[in-house]
Parts: sequence; structure tokens; C-alpha cells
Amino acid sequence: MSTADGSTEPGVLSPAERYAASRARTARSQVGSGTRLAEFRSELGFELDDFQVAACQALEDGRGVLVAAPTGAGKTVVGEFAVHLALAQGGKAFYTTPIKALSNQKYADLVRRHGVENVGLLTGDTTINGEAPVVVMTTEVLRNMLYAGSRTLEGLAFVVMDEVHYLADRFRGPVWEEVIIHLADHVQLVSLSATVSNAEEFGDWLEMVRGDTAVVVSERRPVPLWQHVVVSAREPRGTPRLYDLYAGHVDPTDPGVNPPINPELHDVFRTSGRRADDDGRSGNGRRGSGQRGPGDRGYRGRGGYRPGVAGLAPQRRTPPRFAVVDALDADALLPAIYFIFSRAGCEGAVQQCLTAGLRLTSPQEEAEIRRLVEQRTATIPPEDLDVLGYWSWLQALARGIAAHHAGLLPVFKETVEDLFARGLVKVVFATETLALGINMPARSVVLEKLVKWDGTAHQPVTPGEYTQLTGRAGRRGIDVEGHAVVVDHTGLDPVALAGLASRRTYPLRSSFRPTYNMAVNLVSQVGHDRAREVLETSFAQFQADRGVVGLAKQAQAHAEALDGYAQAMACDRGDFAQYMAIRRQISDREKELSRAASGARRAEAVASFENLKRGDVVEVPSGRRRGFVLVLDPGHDDRSFDGPRPTVLTQEKQVKKLTLADAPGGVTVVTRVKIPKAFNPRRPDARRDLASTMRNALGAFRDDAGTRSHGAARPGRGPGRRSDAASDKELASLRSRLRAHPCHSCPDRDDHARWAERHDQLAGEHRRLVQRIEGRTGSVARIFDKTCTVLETLRYLDRSDDAGSDGRGELQVTADGAWLRRVYAENDLLLAECLRRGTWDGLDAPGLAAAVSTVVYSGRREDAAEPYVPGGPHGRLAQALDATVRVWSEVTDLEELHGLDATGPLDLGIVAPVHRWAGGKGLDAVLRGTDLAAGDFVRWCKQVVDVLDQLAQAAPTPALRATARKAQHAVLRGVVAYSSV
Repeated sequence: MSTADGSTEPGVLSPAERYAASRARTARSQVGSGTRLAEFRSELGFELDDFQVAACQALEDGRGVLVAAPTGAGKTVVGEFAVHLALAQGGKAFYTTPIKALSNQKYADLVRRHGVENVGLLTGDTTINGEAPVVVMTTEVLRNMLYAGSRTLEGLAFVVMDEVHYLADRFRGPVWEEVIIHLADHVQLVSLSATVSNAEEFGDWLEMVRGDTAVVVSERRPVPLWQHVVVSAREPRGTPRLYDLYAGHVDPTDPGVNPPINPELHDVFRTSGRRADDDGRSGNGRRGSGQRGPGDRGYRGRGGYRPGVAGLAPQRRTPPRFAVVDALDADALLPAIYFIFSRAGCEGAVQQCLTAGLRLTSPQEEAEIRRLVEQRTATIPPEDLDVLGYWSWLQALARGIAAHHAGLLPVFKETVEDLFARGLVKVVFATETLALGINMPARSVVLEKLVKWDGTAHQPVTPGEYTQLTGRAGRRGIDVEGHAVVVDHTGLDPVALAGLASRRTYPLRSSFRPTYNMAVNLVSQVGHDRAREVLETSFAQFQADRGVVGLAKQAQAHAEALDGYAQAMACDRGDFAQYMAIRRQISDREKELSRAASGARRAEAVASFENLKRGDVVEVPSGRRRGFVLVLDPGHDDRSFDGPRPTVLTQEKQVKKLTLADAPGGVTVVTRVKIPKAFNPRRPDARRDLASTMRNALGAFRDDAGTRSHGAARPGRGPGRRSDAASDKELASLRSRLRAHPCHSCPDRDDHARWAERHDQLAGEHRRLVQRIEGRTGSVARIFDKTCTVLETLRYLDRSDDAGSDGRGELQVTADGAWLRRVYAENDLLLAECLRRGTWDGLDAPGLAAAVSTVVYSGRREDAAEPYVPGGPHGRLAQALDATVRVWSEVTDLEELHGLDATGPLDLGIVAPVHRWAGGKGLDAVLRGTDLAAGDFVRWCKQVVDVLDQLAQAAPTPALRATARKAQHAVLRGVVAYSSV
């Protein structure tokens, strides 16, 4: 990689050194005037920072650039300079973003700067002036253009990839790498990233695939960020108190590693919840607050506050959300974004603030809010306002309070963003989706907890996530400092928080993987062999290969250690490795015989369960059910892996299930009892009488000690089955060979054996390490090969008649593969198979929309209830859905056979709502009886619309294409069709 000062010596300078060299170079270059950068700077209303100047200068010099800087540092200025260059040079610039909301926002920004005639917008469901010289788009749109060879790409000079660290996203990240790899070589790439610790590694990869790339790194926030913890007041209605997190001498802009925390905050956490000493004094010598009033059980202090219990200092309470907002308002720390990792939590927080009577706006601000809200929501049908919760939402906005999460209607979210940016809304309770790119800076950012639900489990917030979330605090040009506030909660450790807030290690990891659509497009464009080479240039493979270097060094160290162990175990009397091999054979044979004996004992125990009959009184000789029980039902129809599970009556008159885990040694029948036909185990008196009968039978059994019912043997009472080691001929032969080996008589045999065992253990680790190395080398290409094999099996790819060097024909895209090229959805192969097999032929527009929803929808939680399918279980839609499930099952079987990640499961959770909506029903009728939020419904409908748009172009029959187009129009109406642009 070339350095930031223009030298070409690779791998010498770090990003920080390149940045310093770039600053010096910039200072020299800006002495004169007349450059495009000088022209751009003259149009701005502020001075550029050094890192912005360095990055812009690299762009003007014709280089690509990677800018890694904190949130709010002004990275987008570099992207805007690329747009300026494109317009000045008569070329095109594409500005790509990860989400539609950010695309909409950037479009509005660029329109204000360059005029509506020069700026376009493409986001899948919105197309405005698509052939303009500057087009804002989601990254997926650009990827699709590249594969389709769109004429819109002609004249493209710059591509800005905003929030490029999004390529680490598990689901959509691979699209970013596809774009970076496939862009024409002459296109200058502007990559804007949040601060990552491996910016140099990412820059090295960009250098490899894109050519000359300058890496500009800035870790300095333009607005200093102070870290705080808010703790509940000791009084029940007191105002929570904000404590600085760090000690007074710590610089918040450069706290260092594990900085010391504020001693006052430390005392709060140290004394709260601790047990006071016997004399009623806490550990610091002061009288503890855990004392009660004299002679009063449950004494409560003023206001009903209970100071403590039995010598315990008062427990810290999590301060109420409205009280935290009130405290921020009192300290002039609003506006604030209050992150709560739960939609219900965000909505609940708004209601808590309203209930507490919180009002953060003046009458003038409230009037302006109401005017803007009415203006923005004018397109919503009046009959839908009640369904959407419009009036309570407006009431909260009028008081300067709002929620922001994915479940909100898009127009509601956009309105909140606009009002917050204008300073009219003072506090937004938000999920982490707000942290991505959308321009909503605040004076303060509050984190309610430092754990969040990732869909499967509660996970701690990572340093990177913490930085991304708190990065919103501090409005450039408005605030002299920003404030990150963590709310005191159970399990909060201020020392750990200080380490989290000051940590600077958050590497960017690729999530790239070949998809079916990618495979057919690459094979069509460049052929299979060239496609493998292209994929081996991915960032995923680049990182894997770099990781191999470290593994190879470790393997080399293993090899050297193995040589040393081999020398240490060498014996002058013979081949000690051969001797150890015999020892291992003996050990393996002994284990095999032991397992066989254990299996036989287990089989006998299972057999004792299988022979039970109703009325048997059995003895359980060991285990947790030890004693005597009466068999009510032998459980032959209730089998598990461990055999039957009989229902029994215990001597304590309890009805239980008996399993092999309860009696691992088996059971013995000792006598029998006749169970009345009318016996009802649910009746206590019936159980009592039968238990009495059992006890009488057992008394008779004990009296007749010389006999056993049925002459049954009693498992677990004798010596039990022994292994066959003593009589095994193979084991005897091995032991004879061992004694005859010359190394057996060596006086140092035990020492040699210890070294040999270490050698064997390390050799096993070495083999596994070599397998890891082999697994990483060319790993992406191997997944591509497996993907192509699946596509060849399903006839989306085929071999030509001309045999190549390997005796096989070249892979070619079939007619079916040609329309698979135009299916870009996540479950692309499943969609293609449903189309090819005619699974959805004959469906009307609402039915097709509902069927498509099963492929794109994924519920937030599992629902055991069987979803309602319009038309009943034997209707056309139900039959189509059953066929879709069969196709999914066959596809996943094929994927698992070839070692690929299986296509995600189908979810019928919104079949009925989508069918009703596409059938023309109102929003109230659609959502009634469901737990769908309006915003979620709109979001899933837009994904259904995206897929229907693809089917309208890619479906193999004219009839299905026409139905897809009708379904698209049927879904894209009302609140679903609303766009703020």
C-alpha cells in the first residue's frame, strides 16, 4: 500500500504515521489556490479538520480512500467532496448507504446542496431521477446494477460507501464486498467507517482489490465525551444524581487503558448493599444507614422509605426513567437519546414520562410540533389514525418525548427524526437501530443497561457497540462537550464500565459468503475458474489467509517440540514408539470390553422394564426412587430412548413415571397385586386404598422370605456382570507382546512413557491445527464449489460438451439459471425452486403475496399456535403453502448433504394479514387479532413488495409475472406506499 504522503514503500508506516505525513503534505499543497479542494472549502461554512483535508487531498490526487473516524467526526464531508469532484469533472457519483432511512436522509442533504435536478434516489421501492449525475442508493441496488450490467453505470467515477463497517453484518454485509470486488477499476472508492482497530488491515485489502488507497485514521472526537453513571437518590422521590465515571485527573478524550474511577462513585457502589458491622457501623467507620427505629419491626423512615433490613445497608435502586430525564433536564443535558434494548421498554418509558407529568417543551415549541406532525402525516387515511396510536404518539411528541424503534410506522419514525434534529423533541427512547448512520446528534446519550438480547441470548454490549451508541453525544458546532450516561442497574460494575468505555479494540470482521445468485452471476460473467479467483480476493479470504500465517507459526513450533519429545523418549533397548503403540492397543481393548459389559448391564436393566405387567409390585434397588412401587401401566406405548416409562404408585400414595434414570440397575418383581378396574389415580382415596393393598402384599412377601415372586433375579444385588477382560484372547495376546518387547525391561521405561504421552498429546493438537490451516486456505472458494454443485444438481448450472483439462466440461448457466440471476432475495434458491416447479401457479394476487411472505418473514418469537390460512386447510393457498414447505425441505436436505448452511425455515406468521391487506382490507381489519406492530407490518410488506418486483421480472411464465405485478400493486398501497421523499 502506498503511504498517505505519496511514497510507495509498502508496509512501513502505520495509519497514525501516514496521517501525520499526510498533514504535512496537505499543509504544503494548500499554500496555493485553484485546486478543487480549495474551491470546495470556500463553499463550506466551517473549517475542515486535518483528517478531512488529508482524505480529500488523496481523492483529488486520484486515489481511493478509507476514512476511519468516530461517529460525529464529519466523515461524510469526504463523501460530499467526492460528489463535488464528480460534478466538476462531468462524471457520476453514487452515494451508497446500508439502510433506506439513511439513503432518504442523504438524498435530502444532497438535494439542498446541489439541486433536485442533479440528485437521484434508488432504494428498491423508490425511484427518483435515477439517471442523475449524483444518485443515492442502498448498496443492494448497486450490487444488482453491477450484475445486470446496467447502463446507469456508464460514466461512473466515484462510489461513496457510507458506514462501510456494515460489511461485518451477518445478513447483508456480503453485498458490500461484492460491490467492492466488482466495481470497475477506474472507479474511485470512498470508504467511510466508524473507528475500527484493524483499519490498516482493511486498507491493505482495499489496496489489493482496488489499487492505490490512502488510509486516514482519526481517533479524536471533535466534541469531548464525558462518561457518567446516574444513581438513584436515597430519598424515595429525590432527583437521581449524576457521578463522573472517571477520576478527576483522567482526560475523558484520552482515558488510557483501565482508567481509575471516580472515588465518590466507588464509595457509592462499595457501601450500597453491604452488610454493616456488628456495632452498626459500616466498613468506613461511619454509622451505617441500615439501623431501624427502636423497637419497631419493619420501621420505615420519612416518606415510607425503609433504610435497611437486619443490618444491611440500603440497596441501590434503578432510578425511574422519567426521573433520569428530569435529572438530565435539570443539568441542561437535553436533548438526549435514551437507549433501551426493547421496543416494549421504549413505549413503556414514554408512557411513564407522560404519567409522571413530564413536559419538556414550551407552548411555542408544542405548536410548531403539532404543525409539523400534521404536515408530515397528511397522507395517512383518517380511519387508520386510531389503529396506529396516532393520538397518544402526538401527545407525547407535543411534550417533547418520543420512542424510536423498528416497530414504528416509517412516517412516525421519520417525523421523530426530523423533530429531534430541529431540537423540538428533547428525549427519544430508542432501540439500537437508531445508532446506525441516521443523523440524530444529541447532547447526551443514556444507556439503560449494558446487556442486550441478540435473538438467542442476553449478551454484554461490546466496546464497539458502546462506542457506536454513545458516539451520538455531542453536537458538533453546538455543544462544547457530549455526555454518555449509564443508568445504575443490577450487576453494574463501574470498574468494568470504565474498561468498556476506554477500550479501543473493535476489529472489522468479514461476513462474506457466496450465494446462489452470486454463483450464477459470476459463472455467467467470467466462468467458474475465474469466479473462484475473484472470490479468493474477498476480505473474508484475505483475513483467513492472514490468520493462517499465525497458525503456521504455531504449527512450526509444534513440529520443533515434537522433535524434542521424540528424542527424550528414545530408548537404547528398542523402538519405544512401537512399545507405546502396544500400550495404547491394550488400553483401547480394555475400554472396548468395559463398554460392552456396561452395554450388557444396561440391556438387562431395560429388559427388566420391558417385562413389567400391570399389577406387578417391583423393588427399585437403587437410584432416587429406591424402594417398592406398584405398576399401574407398564408404559409399553410410552417409550423413550431408554425403553418404557411405566406409571407407578409409590408407598407414599404418589403416582409417578419410572424411568431407567430412576433405576439404573433395573427393577425386580417381588409380588403382584390385583388393581380394581374402577381404580382412578386422580382420587386420593383410591390411591390410599391401593397403597394399603400393596403394603399388605409386601408384608406377606417378607414373611415368605424363602421365595421370590416369579423366581426373578434381583438386578443390582449380586456382584453384577464383569467385563470379559480376564478371558479375552486378544487382550491376553497384546499383554504378552508388551512383556516380550525389549523396552519393557528398560529401567527408564516410566520416564520414556511420560515423554511419549506428551508427544502423542501434542501430535494430536498438531493434526487438528493442520486441519484448521487446510480448512482456511481457499475456504471461500470451496464454499463456492459446493454452491455450484447444488446448482448443478438442480440444473441451474450445466456442463458443456467440450471437456477441459480435468476431463469435464465448463460450467454454464442454464435457462433456469438465467432467471435465477435476477432473484436477489436472501432465500434466492428457495424462491427459484418454487417458481420453477410451479408451486405458486394458479394463485391470485393476494395468495401470491401471502405465499411470498413465508419466505421473507421471520417472527420475533416462536408461536406454538397454528397460523390461520385464508381459504381453509384444503384451499388453493393452503395447498401452495404445503408445497412450499416440501420444496424448502428438499432444498435444505440437499444443502446439508453438500455441507452448506441450510436455507432458513419458513414462517407462516403473517400469511393472513398480508392476504387481507393485498385483498383490499383496511389496516384495522388486517391487524386485528394479531400482535403485529404497524411498523413491523409495513416493513415486512415492503420486503414482500421487493420480492414481488423481482418475480414480476424473473418468473418463468407470463401469467405468474402478471400476477406478481398485480400483487405488488395490491400490497404497495396506503401506509405501505408512504414515502417521505
